[in-house]
Amino acid sequence: MNGEVYIKNKKAGFDFELLDKYTAGIVLQGTEIKSLRQGRASLVDSYCYFIEGELWIKSMNIPVYFYGTYSNHIPTRDRKLLLNKKELRKLQRAVKEPGFSIVPTAIFINDKGLAKVNISLAKGKKEFDKRESIKEAEDKRIMDRARKYRSTK
Repeated sequence: MNGEVYIKNKKAGFDFELLDKYTAGIVLQGTEIKSLRQGRASLVDSYCYFIEGELWIKSMNIPVYFYGTYSNHIPTRDRKLLLNKKELRKLQRAVKEPGFSIVPTAIFINDKGLAKVNISLAKGKKEFDKRESIKEAEDKRIMDRARKYRSTK
């Protein structure tokens, strides 16, 4: 991974139990890649869905490129994701089961300069699962603080 651009969807891990992970290519138009290279994108509230056997991402926001002209892109348009047929069939079967969905977890530029999206097959968490996740995070934070405090003495 290039390391320059890596935009995470932090809410996905909190709202969903992430099961299978995939890396998909994304079809971009015009100035979208320039905005992405500036690190300007948001995956909050975005999700993936199938249309005629093709996987699409909805509600991903790539803001308009500042130096663009009349050829600027539409910020929240639906974008096609690229996976091989085997992965698409597997995901399509899984999404048909109740409670499962496909959520984007990150977007990045790889070493070759191509935009990629990490997506996960996810199962929605119930309210009590979310409370448990918060409790685990707080416990981990307390343990790290105690460990740091002991090491400074």
